Amino acid sequence: MKWYLKVLSQYADFNGRARRKEYWMFVLFNMIFAVVAMLLDNALGLAMENIGYGPIYGIYILAMFIPGLAVAVRRLHDIGKSGWMMFVALIPLVGSIWLLVLMATGSQEGSNEYGDNPKSMEAGDLLDN
Repeated sequence: MKWYLKVLSQYADFNGRARRKEYWMFVLFNMIFAVVAMLLDNALGLAMENIGYGPIYGIYILAMFIPGLAVAVRRLHDIGKSGWMMFVALIPLVGSIWLLVLMATGSQEGSNEYGDNPKSMEAGDLLDN
């Protein structure tokens, strides 16, 4: 949950790097909350017929669009790629698979043009405590 809240605290921050754990934990909690929003729509009778979701789900998805995009761009920065690589997903079939591979790729060691490696920074923080 702390990773989800960390992404929300960096709501529209497209600078820096995000490690794999931060990205995938955000994706996990985002999916859980989206399903809960969809269930709330259905339980409250707000879901539209033939669609299965309603305004609660719609508002949640709109609210999470920018943080999701920002953490994805920071994740690409972590492997040394530009945020513009997100557009590779527009290539039918192959693009989304390639983007998935990029998101699962390990961090680039050391510093890169987008900043210091967040994994090594956290390890240093643990040693300081």
